[in-house]
Amino acid sequence: QVQLVESGGGLVQAGGSLRLSCGAPRRIFSSYTMGWFRQAPGKEREFVAGITWSGSSISYADSSKGRFTISRDNAKNTMYLQMSNLKPEDTAVYYCGADAGTLRKVVAGFCGYWGQGTQVTVSS
Repeated sequence: QVQLVESGGGLVQAGGSLRLSCGAPRRIFSSYTMGWFRQAPGKEREFVAGITWSGSSISYADSSKGRFTISRDNAKNTMYLQMSNLKPEDTAVYYCGADAGTLRKVVAGFCGYWGQGTQVTVSS
């Protein structure tokens, strides 16, 4: 079973920054589109940011634009989400997902593989 492993979550004050990481097996990472998603208590999981395998195309949710940056290092089989100017409403479990399909498919939340999630808590 393919494992995506997130790390980097934690507790941060509003206005602070965090960097999340997602590691994946090389056979997945080398060719799959990947994305970050989040799920707050009582809410559905929502798209945060996505990136194609080459990094040539990136998409952000409106709530992420200007504050979050998605990137990937294919040599390290790792995807990142740099989050800055965090707000209490960013509090959620953050998941990474991967799919062999298009960025549009990932943006829509259809990923063949998911990680277990990492908790991000932003205090006011």
